[in-house]
Amino acid sequence: MPAYVVSKRLFLSLFLWLFIQTSATASVFSVNNPVVHPIGNAYVLTAQISYPLTPRVIEALQNGVPITFLQEFRLIDAFPLLGSFWQWETTLWESTMTYELRYHALSEQYIVESLDTHEQQNFPSLSGALKALGDINALSLPPEFTQEPDNLVLEIRSGLDLNALPTPMRPGALISDKWQLTSPWVQAVWL
Repeated sequence: MPAYVVSKRLFLSLFLWLFIQTSATASVFSVNNPVVHPIGNAYVLTAQISYPLTPRVIEALQNGVPITFLQEFRLIDAFPLLGSFWQWETTLWESTMTYELRYHALSEQYIVESLDTHEQQNFPSLSGALKALGDINALSLPPEFTQEPDNLVLEIRSGLDLNALPTPMRPGALISDKWQLTSPWVQAVWL
């Protein structure tokens, strides 16, 4: 057997093994129990987002790098054309909430700041900060789009804003699976 065939097979085997190892150990954010409740004439969302950070992200955070989290929401009007097989979807509303998590070494506190409202909360532990960051309680949906909620679908996902990292870290984070933690889109249950 020629040497190039052996090296080609070895390369493909190594690539496949690395892909399997990477996908087996990768942990991503997860959106749990998203529920839309009616309150009066309006609707609000409650959900819990789990943020399992990789050791690389925790190391960067503890070395003074602020980590930016995105919580994305989109409200879709799904009109069924062929039953549940095919639907015409129109995005009615999209919104992104941005949070920054920092570690203050002098006070040994984790700081969660909403970059939209500039509200800050301090936490003595990383787990407490991540739990508070993942709690979505009574997020109001726009009333102009929720008058007839029969065909509405609310989708939620969360991830890291890698473009907010310092410039020297950005290229490595964009290609590393240790920073690719974005959750898939999850549909909320309407009550």
